[in-house]
Amino acid sequence: MVILSISVVEKSEASVHYAKVEKIITIKSKIFTDLRHFNRSFMNIEPIPAFDDNYFWLLSNDHKAIVVDPGDAQVVLDRLSQNGLTLDAVLVTHKHYDHIGGVGKLKAKTGCRVVAPVIDGVAVDMTVNDGDEVSLLGNKFAVLGVPGHTIEHVAYYSEGLKCCFVGDTLFSSGCGRMFEGTPKQFLASLKRLAELPDDTEIYCAHEYTLANLAFAQVVEPNSSEILAKLARMKKTRAENKPTLPTTIGDEKQTNPFLRTDKTQVIEAILAREGKKLLDEPAVFHALRSWKDSF
Repeated sequence: MVILSISVVEKSEASVHYAKVEKIITIKSKIFTDLRHFNRSFMNIEPIPAFDDNYFWLLSNDHKAIVVDPGDAQVVLDRLSQNGLTLDAVLVTHKHYDHIGGVGKLKAKTGCRVVAPVIDGVAVDMTVNDGDEVSLLGNKFAVLGVPGHTIEHVAYYSEGLKCCFVGDTLFSSGCGRMFEGTPKQFLASLKRLAELPDDTEIYCAHEYTLANLAFAQVVEPNSSEILAKLARMKKTRAENKPTLPTTIGDEKQTNPFLRTDKTQVIEAILAREGKKLLDEPAVFHALRSWKDSF
């Protein structure tokens, strides 16, 4: 009986020991997996304010960086110097000068690569179109063609970083002016962005949120989501902080240009136009025209 008792105790102690070892191995394995994911996907993203309301988005990982739509070179060079960063690449969404004005100087000063759609006067190292993929600083960016604001406009979507750089196609609770595209094109571009996962962070190029929400509130005066967002964003701007990024999930609730199929928006357009419009692109066009004169 004594021998049996000792055997049981030894087996019990061994089981506890092996359970502890197994638990330690499991924890270490999880930490290793989490660290690998962190190292692969982590990137600091910060705004560089410029002009009256532009944001150039600076992405950095270790000591290297990417900048999106740098309309001015000096503010970017200053930030790189402050943060001890080397510019690896420039991403350009479209041809307007407040998005490309600093590209030439940045390339001359840093030797960075320039990734952009076809744009006259811009020396591009990698020309991109819809469906292309760009790998930068260990992260992949899918190129999405989003014409409407301009014909060549693209957005850069990173599934790993859960973010999308949309230029002037989509704004927080708004969208860009339609300079070159058709209503059908622009609406299709917005719907394409709306298909991204709800937690995708949207990095727009301008601080237009409060003005856009003022319009959204007129279109949907009974929206509690718009009212709540307006209160949050007023507080954010009062603290001199950017209202960006926003998310696709938030935009689906508070952006009338992503809600042109919703009864509330259609009825607002009907009341303003005095007639029923034929289809959703017509609703979008009427909404965009209304915002242009708002």
